[in-house]
Amino acid sequence: MNVDIMEAITQIAKDKKIEKENLRDMLENIFTAMIQKKYGSADNFDVIVNIDKGDIEIYQEKTVVEEVVDPVREITLADALKIDEDAEIGEEIVEVIDPIQFGRRLIVSAKQNLNQRIRDFEKENLLDEYQSRLGEIIIGDIHQIHKRGMYINVDKTEVFLPREEQIFNERLRRGNTIRCLIKEVRNQGRGPEIIVSRADRNFLIRLFELEVPEIYDGIVEIKKVAREAGERSKIAVESIDRRIDPVGACVGMKGIRIQAIVKELNNEKIDVINFSSEPEIYVMRALTPAKPIKVIVNKEDKMAVAVIPDEMMSLAIGRNGVNLRLASELTDYQIEPIRESEYNTESSIDYTTTAIDDIEELADSVKKKLLDAGYESISEIGEIGLDGLKEISGVGPKTAEKIWDVVKRYLDEEDEDE
Repeated sequence: MNVDIMEAITQIAKDKKIEKENLRDMLENIFTAMIQKKYGSADNFDVIVNIDKGDIEIYQEKTVVEEVVDPVREITLADALKIDEDAEIGEEIVEVIDPIQFGRRLIVSAKQNLNQRIRDFEKENLLDEYQSRLGEIIIGDIHQIHKRGMYINVDKTEVFLPREEQIFNERLRRGNTIRCLIKEVRNQGRGPEIIVSRADRNFLIRLFELEVPEIYDGIVEIKKVAREAGERSKIAVESIDRRIDPVGACVGMKGIRIQAIVKELNNEKIDVINFSSEPEIYVMRALTPAKPIKVIVNKEDKMAVAVIPDEMMSLAIGRNGVNLRLASELTDYQIEPIRESEYNTESSIDYTTTAIDDIEELADSVKKKLLDAGYESISEIGEIGLDGLKEISGVGPKTAEKIWDVVKRYLDEEDEDE
């Protein structure tokens, strides 16, 4: 094989980042396929490629016979003696094949085959490389913009940023340099497609890792993230070192760290809060920038009621409900906001007017005795007291005490509300 040709092939492989061993295997397979195509079989052929020396050697093993029946596997004694002076009938002899014997057409076909194999190898190599880099931030230049997304050049690789993975209110132009997160590698028929994102919550996490050394070092831990790209994000953080304020570390001196992230995300609002294992406190913090007066949680049903000052209700809900949605997502609690004025109105219930029929703690038979005696509300029972209950027909001392305990709870609740 011409040394210049081998050098050209080696240079192509180097540009495509193909190891010498892989290139050698490719060439050996290609020439084996050429032999198969020309002779119908490659069983008695050996192909040896020496990348360092820059040559290809093809050996054909034949049996020395008096009369050749199969020219692929047999050779006459006269021809064998030209190769080996000691050749004899019945011996095996090895003949060196010049690649030129394959003809120009097969050589061109081999070249095309090599190019295709290099492309296939490049695709596989690209697939493996980016598969191992999922979740990493890369920097590239926008070079094509289409309706369904934009193509970005990263080094010598083209990646794709779909429309749904963009920040919706961000206006990017051809030639802009942007940062993206490697989100997915799709192995399609036309080759691997590397999908990147700027809207994914993991992009926000990686930006914090880049800007906040304490997060990168593991001193400050990101517990949960909720994000609606382009609108608002909420991030709950916790420090394993009591001397380190996790929120302060994320915000940075004079807000320099958080400002860098906000700028990267096209001025997306970011709320950084202290994580808490107490749901009431966690929900209260998650509703930032609103400041709830009180939070009542139902741990079993994962629901929470947040009492909000009337003037902060719009802040608690946010534009199109984004703040409330993100707070619920961050805490895993379904949060229902209620105005302070409404809560105070609902809390001022007159328990003394509660009808006897509505007291769930009393048995129906007891309720009937009270109603038959002419008592219809808590206030009326309160007026007669425990002694009065004992005088009601059919109500014994123990039953009277049970009724009085229930009535007292209602009366006490009324006193607390006042």
